[in-house]
Amino acid sequence: MSVVKSIELVLPKDTIYLAGSSLNGQVILTLNSTLVDPIVKVELVGRGYVEWNEETGASLDYSRDVICINQADYMHKTKTFPVQDNWLSAGSHKFDFHFNLPPRLPSTFTSKIGRVFYYVQASCMGRELILAKKRLYLLIQGTSNFHKENLFQNPLLVEAEKRISYNCCSQGTIHLQIHMEKNIFTPGDRVIFTTEINNQTSKCIKTVLFALYAHVQYQGFTPSTERRTCTESSELLRQEAHTHIAPFDTTKVISTFYLPLVLSVSSSGHQQDTEIMSTQYELVITIHLPWSLTTVKAKVPIIITSSSMDS
Repeated sequence: MSVVKSIELVLPKDTIYLAGSSLNGQVILTLNSTLVDPIVKVELVGRGYVEWNEETGASLDYSRDVICINQADYMHKTKTFPVQDNWLSAGSHKFDFHFNLPPRLPSTFTSKIGRVFYYVQASCMGRELILAKKRLYLLIQGTSNFHKENLFQNPLLVEAEKRISYNCCSQGTIHLQIHMEKNIFTPGDRVIFTTEINNQTSKCIKTVLFALYAHVQYQGFTPSTERRTCTESSELLRQEAHTHIAPFDTTKVISTFYLPLVLSVSSSGHQQDTEIMSTQYELVITIHLPWSLTTVKAKVPIIITSSSMDS
């Protein structure tokens, strides 16, 4: 029977930690029998990595796949608990810990190409052997270094217009106008915008799609240390509005959605997390026109900042 019965980590459930904030928890070590010269410690670790395959020499006969990789260590803090008289009796023992998170951290992130992750790990060692360990992953919201003066802006207006051909010789125009009071948000914010659709065709428009995209550019290196980049786009949110916009009529659609509680902050060009990845956001409004086999799109840039900057 092992000396260690269990080791547990106690942290507030479902907590999202803001970079620069503090983390408090407890390690509970339960022993079946006395443990001499124990080492009980807790670690706070944050890392990021990217990896993807890239074809080189595609136009040549000797094309081949090259693995592009990159990694970053954001933090590694350790606290070793003092043990009186260098022994612990059978039963439960509680150890409290406290960590301060660095003020500049990228947000928790996962995709097919890259990952940024954070965890707390408790462990118990005896005679240089690991007797037990427990790991809990954390949700961390990164901070932004956008200047405060850039956070205040005038309402945003984006327009798009497209000439449409249909029914062989018929033509018309569809005009989109998107109005937002602001386009700078923090994770968890409510986003409200108005789409005005001017349908100058003889056909009815029945559906309007709204989608929020994240465009992530990864930076990696080949085995020969050549710098490479790879861009991946993902759809974070999607809404479909069923409308009935009559021919030669104008309709306004007011849309509302809530942002996820944890998001990578928008890259400003000189942030620390751009060493492995940088992120931009875009709201795309799309009208599909099945009767003309075409679409009309308007794209609105969205900026995600940290809560701390708003305060």
